[in-house]
Amino acid sequence: MPSSTRKGGLKDPELTNLFFKDDPEEVFCDLHEIGHGSFGAVYFARNSYSNEVVAIKKMSYNGKQTTEKWQDIIKEVKFLEQLRHPNTIEYKGCYLKDNTAWLVMEYCLGSASDLLEGEFTLEMHTQAHYAHSQVCKYRLAYLHSHNMIHRDVKAGNILLTESGQVKLADFGSASIASPANSFVGTPYWMAPEVILAMDEGQYEGKVDVWSLGITCIELAERKPPLFNMNAMSALYHIAQNDSPSLQSNEWSDAFRSFVDYCLLKIPQDRPSSAELLRHEFVRRERPTRVLIDLIQRTKDAVRELDNLQYRKMKKILYQEKHNGPMGESQEEEEVGTGNTLRNKSLGSNHSIPSTSVSTGSQSSSVNSLQEVPDDSCSELHHDYDSTLESSTRHKKVTRQIHEHEQENELREQMSGYKRMRRQHQKQLIALENKLKAEMDEHRLKLQKELETHANNAFIELEKLAKKHAIQTDKEMKTLGADEKKFQQQIMAQQKKELTNFLDNQKKQYKLCKEKIKEEMSEDHSTPKKEKQERLSKHKENIQHSQAEEEAQLLGQQRAFYDRNCRAFKRKIMVKRHEFEQEQLREELNKKKTQKEMEHAMLIRQDESTQELEHRQLKTLQKLRMDLIRLQHQTELENQIEYNNRRERELHRKHVLELRQQPKNLKAMELQIKKQFQDTCKVQTKQYKALRHHQLEVTPKSEHKMVLKALKDEQTRKLAILAEQYEQSINEMMASQALRLDEAQEAECQALRQQLQQEMELLNAYQSKIKIQTEAQHEREQQKLEQKVSLRRAHLEQKIEEELASLQKERTDRIKHLLDRQEREIDAFDMESLRMGFNNLCSSHSAWKQDPAIGAPRPYFLRKPWILNFPRLSPERLVSTRSVQLMLSGCS
Repeated sequence: MPSSTRKGGLKDPELTNLFFKDDPEEVFCDLHEIGHGSFGAVYFARNSYSNEVVAIKKMSYNGKQTTEKWQDIIKEVKFLEQLRHPNTIEYKGCYLKDNTAWLVMEYCLGSASDLLEGEFTLEMHTQAHYAHSQVCKYRLAYLHSHNMIHRDVKAGNILLTESGQVKLADFGSASIASPANSFVGTPYWMAPEVILAMDEGQYEGKVDVWSLGITCIELAERKPPLFNMNAMSALYHIAQNDSPSLQSNEWSDAFRSFVDYCLLKIPQDRPSSAELLRHEFVRRERPTRVLIDLIQRTKDAVRELDNLQYRKMKKILYQEKHNGPMGESQEEEEVGTGNTLRNKSLGSNHSIPSTSVSTGSQSSSVNSLQEVPDDSCSELHHDYDSTLESSTRHKKVTRQIHEHEQENELREQMSGYKRMRRQHQKQLIALENKLKAEMDEHRLKLQKELETHANNAFIELEKLAKKHAIQTDKEMKTLGADEKKFQQQIMAQQKKELTNFLDNQKKQYKLCKEKIKEEMSEDHSTPKKEKQERLSKHKENIQHSQAEEEAQLLGQQRAFYDRNCRAFKRKIMVKRHEFEQEQLREELNKKKTQKEMEHAMLIRQDESTQELEHRQLKTLQKLRMDLIRLQHQTELENQIEYNNRRERELHRKHVLELRQQPKNLKAMELQIKKQFQDTCKVQTKQYKALRHHQLEVTPKSEHKMVLKALKDEQTRKLAILAEQYEQSINEMMASQALRLDEAQEAECQALRQQLQQEMELLNAYQSKIKIQTEAQHEREQQKLEQKVSLRRAHLEQKIEEELASLQKERTDRIKHLLDRQEREIDAFDMESLRMGFNNLCSSHSAWKQDPAIGAPRPYFLRKPWILNFPRLSPERLVSTRSVQLMLSGCS
């Protein structure tokens, strides 16, 4: 935390720019306290350089919750810097000095709560309309349009200038973001959703509309609803009971409608600040001098009261000097007159400081209707403005300090309760963030797992494709080698057959030649020449016949070779098709397996996510219930402590009343009067000495002004002494008055009844919170179940769609492959037919359903080949059949 205002004291550059580096004690002078609250005090001050009158709110960030106080100061300063509106309090800067922040703002005459000090019943309606319609028109609409929430709207925070201008102040509890969920504000003005913020969620700017309605009731009835109730009990009452309303029937229908419109319990039904602008009560024209007249009447009433105190003091001093002490009857008459006028002033505690966990700041700097003091001095005369101003300021501050000390315990209890609620909210937010981070990490892990599976599947498919490419190349090489080997076998067999055929022809030629020679040798009648010619002719016939047979054999071999090679090529094509089908089947099965593994992984991930969500919800709900139990326990302890304190206070009061005796009243009264008279004598002597000294040291031309200033100062001090004297007498009379036992018993009974009602109210509130929390947990559980079911249905639908898509892809690819293979077979058969080869395969291809792939595929029925050979000799036939058997074996 910063400890000084020296340059560089704040390490954060952004924070450094928020504060001035000058020493505030040198910049501002004439400081005197004009307000007091839980945050500290508000001072009237004057700028030493510009002579501008300002209000300074001093907020200490030392002691308990130092960090929290400092953060709240930073938040308020940042909030004030963002405000740029003529009807919001003008922010002039902030200084740091000795662990104290000096928040400098414009000086205002007072607040709307100060107008409640007077007896102005006939004009309350107009006052409430004028002040609050301006708040609705300008400040709240301006804040809400910028997503800001004031969260502490009340009469004490609605300031008034000398010219009757209305300004909204005290942004210590404000929120710069909407919606919000912090438990801040002043209890009696809090909206139900603010009280239930931690239990039921967030709230928006409509909480200011609720506070506006409560403030209307405050201005109309001089106090907010439930003001006679303990602040904690008031919170429970607001949270679970119906909205308050105006008690009196003297108000107009438009005003009552406006209040009821602002105090709709359900936030969704409550109007926004912009919608309030269209209400009849806001749009109605009102005289612009209403507030000015009310301010003047209030100032006149305060001045009349102080004048009475001054006259009383002067009378006492005069009688003391000339005729001795004042008679009892005269003094009692004066006291009665003063009390009568004071009772008209209804010093109700309407400016209760906000006890928010932030600075709890309240703009008490404007809670005193006074004019700017004039430092010039003049001679004592009947214009008591300066005296009344000082007296009023002193009275206001004294009353606020007394109230602050009186409610210190309750304030500390409320602050502790709000700190606990705020800490609970922080714990819930921290747990929610932790669970969110855990869920994000879980989802990231699942995403990485899916990506890893997809990458592995892609790599496996690439490996399979490379494997298929290698297998295809190998298979094509093997089939090419088999075809070449088959051709070589046929050629070798045909060459052997041709050799045997030629050998047989030679043998047959020799046999025929020998046989002809034998026949010719037996025929002796035929001339030799004729025999020679005949032999030559037979030779020629045999050679010609052998040549024809050789040519026929060569033709048959060539046709056999071409046909069998063509048939073998067809067989190779069929084998290649079958190989392609097997590879496609393997690839599709691999994809199907991978997709099934992916779907199984998605189902496992969904189940793990579901388990994590249920576990997180259970953890969050358990923490919420633990915090609610702790909150309820704290509320019960606070209520018990409050009850015990009230009982102790009442007991002390009764004991004190019993100890007091009537005979002591006169003695104590005389003692107080003697002290007062001695004090007045001392002050008179001091005044004479000071006057004598001032006349000696000042020029004669300024004597009149000096005497007037001294007389004003003496008048102010004597008025303060008179007020203190009257207060002392009243306190003595009240403390020494006798109380009957019946009255004390009635007080005890009334207190017990009130405390019992507040305890029942607390129990009802806690039961309601518990029921609402259980219902909220049930809704969260149902919502989670619905979310899980919907996500599982989407997952199953996705799986079905992907399977259907995969099956469609499988069918399409198989169909495309089979169509292409069929076209290749048909084209090959057509080309073979054009080449003169028909019936290459004795059986045509038939379509058979493949159960593995779910689509038709070609299935070739294999039968022994039927080859047509020419009629040859037994030796050649055997040779041809051996070739046929060889070919059959190769096929």
